[in-house]
Amino acid sequence: MSKKKLTTEQSVELLKVLKTRFEKNMNRHKNLNWEKIQEKLETAPEKLWSLNEMEETEGEPDVVAYDKKTDEYIFFDCSPESPKRRSLCYDYQAWEARKANKPESNVIDKANEMGIELLTEEQYRQLQELGKFDLKTSSWVKTPANIRELGGAIFCDRRYNTVFMYHNGADSYYAARGFRGALKV
Repeated sequence: MSKKKLTTEQSVELLKVLKTRFEKNMNRHKNLNWEKIQEKLETAPEKLWSLNEMEETEGEPDVVAYDKKTDEYIFFDCSPESPKRRSLCYDYQAWEARKANKPESNVIDKANEMGIELLTEEQYRQLQELGKFDLKTSSWVKTPANIRELGGAIFCDRRYNTVFMYHNGADSYYAARGFRGALKV
């Protein structure tokens, strides 16, 4: 098995999990057809591997959109709380700057290793229109360069039935803050 390819058994099992989640959450992807999505997934083993990485960290990936221009299905982490990839500072620069108590890694490198993109604030708000997420946790989101250049990073959560965007030093990390990813297939 190559590093970024699942075995046949793993692929079959993951496709079953994804199909079940798709069917249980039709409000996230009205008018989309699972068979077409599965056909795309079966021809993109590296994307299936990335979805498995999302699943392994309890992200519960699901289809949330279809881009007609690019003919791509878009998956987001749809777990109720931030996936189990937490206690990470924002990026390598922030991780490197920490003098003490460095976390295991950082969000940007972890997302790159998984082959996924960090949700933008706009995508995070789109996700929140599909349900109520991060009621007890928070999730780092892609930070604009002008904020990052000043040492900050942004994260979002949902409290008081409202989606909030906050800031922190990029080198901070918390047990209740992870990140949500997006994958185009």
